[in-house]
Order: sequence, then structure tokens, then C-alpha cells
Amino acid sequence: MNTIIVVGGSKGIGNAIVTSLLSSHKVVNISRTEPQVSHENLTHYNCDVLNDDLPNIEAADGLVYCPGSINLKPINRLSLDDFKNDFEINVLGAVKAVQKYLPILKNGNKPSILLFSTVASKLGMPFHASVAASKSAVEGLTKSLGAELAPTIRVNAIAPTVTNTDLASKLLRNERMIDNMNERHPLKKYLEPQEVADMATFLLSEKAASLSGQIFEMDCGIVSFKL
Repeated sequence: MNTIIVVGGSKGIGNAIVTSLLSSHKVVNISRTEPQVSHENLTHYNCDVLNDDLPNIEAADGLVYCPGSINLKPINRLSLDDFKNDFEINVLGAVKAVQKYLPILKNGNKPSILLFSTVASKLGMPFHASVAASKSAVEGLTKSLGAELAPTIRVNAIAPTVTNTDLASKLLRNERMIDNMNERHPLKKYLEPQEVADMATFLLSEKAASLSGQIFEMDCGIVSFKL
């Protein structure tokens, strides 16, 4: 049974990934709060990835880095600290996790790393300067690491559109905003966490053995189509 490390698996997309993996994988979750799920295959470490030392883990076959931010402001209201904080959460935290667990991943069973970007890295969107800048760095990191670690470790990223999580709750806080969000997407929907978790479990599996250095746009058509 493969072991997957999930950083940030207590809420949202990360929690959906943890829940999806538990029946067939050992899962090590690292987050500030404990997931609201109990399972014999789950090990949890309370840890702030940016400020604490990451726990020592003996073996792993996959790493998923889920923490992210949605800090939407006009450019004149974004401070340099806003940019620094988003970069730390989205990029430096991922780098810290990769560097910590790379030695054990190299000894894993067909190991894989999965990171997270956003559709805002491809689609210019107002008020997204900080998050788009940091997530674009994640995409560069994905491609560079994919090349560097081939053929031993595959590295991919998922770039979701708006997903129904606590992180995006301000964008979906009433029926009018929900209707507008649906209307903005050509498929007339936004994402549920389980949809992203399904893609994540696929990319971590042997079914995705030929995929590395790829950014998978889960966009409900908003980037891909102009209708």
C-alpha cells in the first residue's frame, strides 16, 4: 500500500484528497488543524508548514502540497507584504516540503509530486495580481522540477477555477454571486472539491505514468473557450 503525504489536508480540496485516498493508501496529513475524519490509514501531524519544522517521515510514494491563498485586491491596495505572504504560502511552502521529502520520495514506488496553481495564471483577471504571480511561479516550479527529477519522480500541477471551499466562500456568499459564477463559466458550473480530488488521485496513480511537467486546467471552460 503506497503512502502519500498531503500538506494541508484538513479542509477544502486537501481534505477531499485525503478522504479519497484513505481506502487504498496510507495518508500522512500535515496541517495546523486535524482533518474531521478518522481512519486506520491516516496519520496526522499538527504543523504550520511556513513556521515549523516539517515532521520526519520514514517512507512515502507521493507528495501533495495543497495550501493556497485567495487575496483579491486592486493593485494599489496590495502591499509588498501581501505579495510576500502569497509567495510564501504558495511557493516557498511547496519548496520546503519538496526539499524535506525528496530523499524518501526518490526511494518510493513510482513516486509523484502534485502542486496547485490557478486558472488566474492563464486568464488575466482583475484583482488577482498577487495570487496569479505566486501561482505562476508554482507552474514554473512544476515544469522545472519535472525535468530535473525525471525519470524518477513525476511532477504535475492542477489549476482549478473557483471551487466550493471555505477559501472561496467570499466569492460564493449569496445566490446572486453563485448564479453569476455559474454564468461566467461556459459549462455553467464551478468546481466541487471532490472533482479536483478525483483528478489528484488519478495524477498520483500509475494510470498517469506518462504525465509529468503538466499543468491541468480544471477550468469549466473559462480559460479554454470563448463563447
